[in-house]
Amino acid sequence: MRTPHPTRRRSRAPLAVAALLLAATTLAGCAGAAATSGDDEPSVAPGAALPTQVPSGTTLVVGDPTTQKAVALAGDEIDSHVDFDLQWANVSGGPATTEAFRANALDVGAVADIPPIHATWTGLDVRIVAASYREDWQENPIYEFGIRPGLPDVTSLEDFRGKKIAYSPGQAQGALVLRALKKAGLTEKDVTLIELPSTGDVYPTALAAKEVDVAPIGGAQIARYVDQYGKDGAHTVQHGLRDDPSDLYAPTSVIDDPAKAAALREYVRVWAQAKLWVADHPDEWREGYYVKDQGLDEKDAQYLVDHAGVPDLPADWTEPIARHQETIDLLAKATGNEPIHAADIWDERFAPVIAEAADAYRKANP
Repeated sequence: MRTPHPTRRRSRAPLAVAALLLAATTLAGCAGAAATSGDDEPSVAPGAALPTQVPSGTTLVVGDPTTQKAVALAGDEIDSHVDFDLQWANVSGGPATTEAFRANALDVGAVADIPPIHATWTGLDVRIVAASYREDWQENPIYEFGIRPGLPDVTSLEDFRGKKIAYSPGQAQGALVLRALKKAGLTEKDVTLIELPSTGDVYPTALAAKEVDVAPIGGAQIARYVDQYGKDGAHTVQHGLRDDPSDLYAPTSVIDDPAKAAALREYVRVWAQAKLWVADHPDEWREGYYVKDQGLDEKDAQYLVDHAGVPDLPADWTEPIARHQETIDLLAKATGNEPIHAADIWDERFAPVIAEAADAYRKANP
């Protein structure tokens, strides 16, 4: 255990998204969480080095519940000291995060790689400031395609032709459906896309009720679905595609604010170390997060730990940006939106900061 930092700032209690949005509405016209105080305020020029000095009184509002829990569980096993007031917000998922950004109620949020694309298409100027993947993504995919009972011959992506597929536009699962169709040489005309939210147990329930034939399911739902409905013929099909992006993104107004940018620079260091700590402490994470915090039973919690994969925090974002561009082009074609340049929504100045933090953690924890 490391010696505690005597100057460690205490983070405030989590803020519910409704409370955040209410506060933002009440304070309309004033400086919000992600706003500067006026046009005459100093800003960080595009391409300039990130500020390193955090002014006294700076606050960063963060919607990143898993990192919040990892920091609490790790304690002084990671260097989570920050020189700003870290305020955790109980916000997760693309829609809620984007809504909080628009209300100036949030400075940075944790999502997959689809929400920044759709935020940009809806006129919200955002940047990706951190990215994590899985080294062993082929062995440990996040999603598999659940197949409803009664379709034993559906054993590959090509067999999706003519099937009803659950589809959630604007979310990672929806993009995965489109990518799977492309890989199989199919188009949207070859299947019937059924728009359903990918929240909770909606997809497994729709499969069991035969409302859809195919649906992307993830996490513990994969094992749970087969355990529960396998006797009736339910099974899954693996897709062989990368589905592992885990990003932080922020409004450009946050990054353009020197105080916020410096705070965000410190936060991504904590985020990187937390990712690695979780991978190094599967038992603590299973019990402290999945069981006690999320309320999962031991079997589901163990499944998630066993399939978490090895975190990959690339120091060079060239390949991630190229993969993101492929996703953007596919979604643009499907939605009718104009393609955007992926590199324009990645702030690569944060990449070496994350790499340095990861290297420091590994040296301290060989």
